[in-house]
Amino acid sequence: MLIKSVVAALTVSAGLVSSLPALSGEGRGYNGTWTVQLVTESGLCDSRYVVSLAVRDGDVRLASLGEGGATVSGRVGENGSVGLTVRKGSASGAASGHLQASSGSGTWSVSSLCSGRWTAQRRSTRIAQAD
Repeated sequence: MLIKSVVAALTVSAGLVSSLPALSGEGRGYNGTWTVQLVTESGLCDSRYVVSLAVRDGDVRLASLGEGGATVSGRVGENGSVGLTVRKGSASGAASGHLQASSGSGTWSVSSLCSGRWTAQRRSTRIAQAD
């Protein structure tokens, strides 16, 4: 269950960040809510996860607080590069990739337990208010 929660949070984080468009200012063009799909290519994780992320001025966070207590931290660069860390308890994962105007993609891993690829689609330019 712990691995599943970390992967789910990682999926959401990666997807949201990768689908935001670039504007002037660091990550501001990527503001909004994003849907991210993670697909496991190797390891012990479930085969697929879908999550929602929010991006505000380059900072990435979960779009809702219902992601099983996981935390997401990371940034979207002005050029669309994405780097994220997800933590839940003692488990952690990482995601990286690149965003374009309305979609993005990259890779993710949870320690040495599982890894795969993610894709993201921008759903809204509005930012979810889950703070």
